Amino acid sequence: MTVNSAALAQQNSYNGWHMGPGMMGGYGFMGWFGGIFTIVIWILIIVGLVLLIRWLVQTTRSEPGASAGAGASTSRALEILRERYARGEIDKAEFEEKKKDLTS
Repeated sequence: MTVNSAALAQQNSYNGWHMGPGMMGGYGFMGWFGGIFTIVIWILIIVGLVLLIRWLVQTTRSEPGASAGAGASTSRALEILRERYARGEIDKAEFEEKKKDLTS
């Protein structure tokens, strides 16, 4: 059985659709650019996730109307005290004493 020499010459040719140095073997500019681009994209994704998590934690921790800090908790305590006084759970003397403690 004889093998055609023209067929053997075409076996290692990169002129067609075969993989050659321009495809995967020789990275060239796109290899470096692609690697750097991938690293930058992953850094941006990680930073974005960290910022999203921080934002979610901050918004779930704060209560509505509590942006004033300690003043908001004092006003809420006074509101509860007034409600208890209005329902008759405490008398006027106790109300005034507790109010004085809260405001000082």
